[in-house]
Amino acid sequence: MSFQVALSNVLLTLLYIAPGYLLCKSRKATADHLSTLSAVLVYICSPCLPVSAFLNLEFSWPAFGWMALFFAVTLLLQSAFMALLYLLFHRRYADARYRVLNIGAVLGNVGFFGLPIMRALMPDHPEVAGYAVMYIVSMNILVFTMGVFCLTRDRSYMSLKAALINPTVMGMAVALALYFTRGQDYLPAMLQDAIHLLSKMTTPLCMIILGMRLATVPVKRLFARPFVYGIALGKLMAFPLFCYACVALLPLPLSFRASILILSATPCASIILNLAEIHHSETELSANCVMLSTLICFLSIPPLTLLL
Repeated sequence: MSFQVALSNVLLTLLYIAPGYLLCKSRKATADHLSTLSAVLVYICSPCLPVSAFLNLEFSWPAFGWMALFFAVTLLLQSAFMALLYLLFHRRYADARYRVLNIGAVLGNVGFFGLPIMRALMPDHPEVAGYAVMYIVSMNILVFTMGVFCLTRDRSYMSLKAALINPTVMGMAVALALYFTRGQDYLPAMLQDAIHLLSKMTTPLCMIILGMRLATVPVKRLFARPFVYGIALGKLMAFPLFCYACVALLPLPLSFRASILILSATPCASIILNLAEIHHSETELSANCVMLSTLICFLSIPPLTLLL
């Protein structure tokens, strides 16, 4: 696994932040535009991500079996780490910072950030795209169940319906239908190209949005809260090392173990900020966690590749 490939691709991904930041600073765009761009990302580009990934995969039952196992393992690992953090900090949950810690140290930017890095690291293993999609779906289920509960401490906000009916899962349903029916054999090439193009837009668009958000935050406030560093350290180092330790000695393919490690090491997911805004809980801390962990992940992801 190449340290240099990981470093160059992480830095390239981070460079996409610059256009959004500069647009806002030069007043060519404002924070008012964020909701529109986010809607394009969530409702148009994101569903194309799993469809594009599965269109590039040749169907086989053994391959699907590995992907199903990956889904189960990532669901279990994320649940276990969230449960561990809950046991450690639930007595401090009156302080909303610890509730943000519980989800911030686990939920990551797997699709927009992790998928292109895995493809660059393992270009001869197309199955890593399928693994990333399975990780996205398992995380998505946890967001609206354990994630919402940890943030609010109220079971009434937990929604299995929201976990199963959303753009990500709907895109996954279409992707699996095309995968099982070998959609690449009959879907028009022009339509496939459009899907792949929209899928490739997710990473730049996500980072541009992050750059615009970064432009609205005073730099001093972003770097001045020690608690943010604790959450970022948990997400970028503690959680991926925990996940890798659980699978390192198991008889699993290298691409499986590598995907577990690197996808778990992605920065905090923007959904953390969305949940905080919806439930009015530490929105500034959540935003800072997403931005800081993204800005410093070039210090953590490349060294982790040395474990593989």
